[in-house]
Amino acid sequence: MKVVLASNNAHKLEEIGRMLADRGMQLLPLRDFPEIPDPPEEQDTFEENALQKARFVYERTGLPCLADDSGLAVDALDGGPGVHSKRFTPDAIADTNNAKLLRVMEGIEGRTARFVCALALVSAKGEATCRGTVEGRIGFEKRGDHGFGYDPLFLPDATPGKTMAELPPEEKDGISHRGNALAKLPPLLEKLL
Repeated sequence: MKVVLASNNAHKLEEIGRMLADRGMQLLPLRDFPEIPDPPEEQDTFEENALQKARFVYERTGLPCLADDSGLAVDALDGGPGVHSKRFTPDAIADTNNAKLLRVMEGIEGRTARFVCALALVSAKGEATCRGTVEGRIGFEKRGDHGFGYDPLFLPDATPGKTMAELPPEEKDGISHRGNALAKLPPLLEKLL
C-alpha cells in the first residue's frame, strides 16, 4: 500500500519510515510530487495542523496520506513554542530556534516540557488522528549529535541525564513522542487503509 507522507522534512521521513518499516507500507515522500507545494500549517492545535496537511496532500494525489505535526510545549512559556516550534524564529532553523529557547529560558528554574506529535491519516475511507507525547525538561546547553530540532536541549524523563540528541535512533524511537504516536497508528491503518 502506497502512503504519502505530507512532509519535505528528511528527518521525519527517516524516523517515520524506520518505525513503519514492518507495516507493509510504501511511504512516499512529498518530494516525489514536485508539483505540490508545502502543505499549509495554519491551525491552532497539532491535530488540526496534521489534518490540514494530510487533507491538502490527499486532495492533490488521491493517495492515502499521513501527516505529522509536532513540536515542543514548555510549561514556563505557557505551552510555547507549541504549534509554532518550527517557526520560533523568523529563519525557522534549529540552531537559531534553540538559541532563542535558551535565551527566553534564562533564569527560569521550572523547565518542564514535553514533545508532542499528532499524526493524521486521510484516505478514501475517512480520516483520523492520534497523539503521542514524551515528558521531560529543557537543559541549559545543547548536547548530542543525533536527532534534530530541539533534541539537543530536551532531557526526557525516561533517560535521566541524556538529551534526545544523545540517544541512538533505536532508543529515541522507543520513547519519543513520534514513536508513541506511531504505536497508536495500527488500528487507524486497519480502519482507513
